[in-house]
Amino acid sequence: MSDTNDLFTGNEFLEKNRDILDQWFDQRFAQSVADYEQNKEPELSIMVTKGTLDWAYPTFIIASTAAALGWKVTLFFTFYGLKLLLKDLDLKISALGNPAMPMKMPFGPDWFQSVNWNIPNLVQAGIPGFESLATNLMKQTISSHGVASVEELREICIESEVNMIACQMTVDLFGMKKGEFIDEISEWAGAATFLDNARTSTVNLYI
Repeated sequence: MSDTNDLFTGNEFLEKNRDILDQWFDQRFAQSVADYEQNKEPELSIMVTKGTLDWAYPTFIIASTAAALGWKVTLFFTFYGLKLLLKDLDLKISALGNPAMPMKMPFGPDWFQSVNWNIPNLVQAGIPGFESLATNLMKQTISSHGVASVEELREICIESEVNMIACQMTVDLFGMKKGEFIDEISEWAGAATFLDNARTSTVNLYI
């Protein structure tokens, strides 16, 4: 009989204090989630689809910076982004169809270097070797300002243990050979692997 009375008393207590208990639980749950998020190692996942000189820099700068901050970083290279994993990098840049790109000269007096040269698309498309010219000018500009090369930034990512995944489907599609790529590729995988990383990442980017 005593057990029954105790049970009734317990249920009565719960009914009377339900709001207080719910509030206490919500607060504890919110605090637990906040503690988990604060202590969780930040993760960055980037899908890399571009293989030009100008697009290589955002990829490796963001990845190397995140790694330096202690983040876990995964790069998934697919389609033209796979070029950034080749042993021999021969990256190009084109001003054609890229109106935001400044055409500035990396040599000469300051006033000359400060000029934005607006080259018409017709000229860029009609002059043989204009892409090589734009690429060489950009590389000179990068070098003269003391900015690290793509190769150096990639090496920093490798030393920082950035997880680099090569898209196997793209390799098969373009008939590429694994021997063309650097040895430090973490994994040859597909979209499912990328999505698995992206699902738990703190930040997801598309480049």
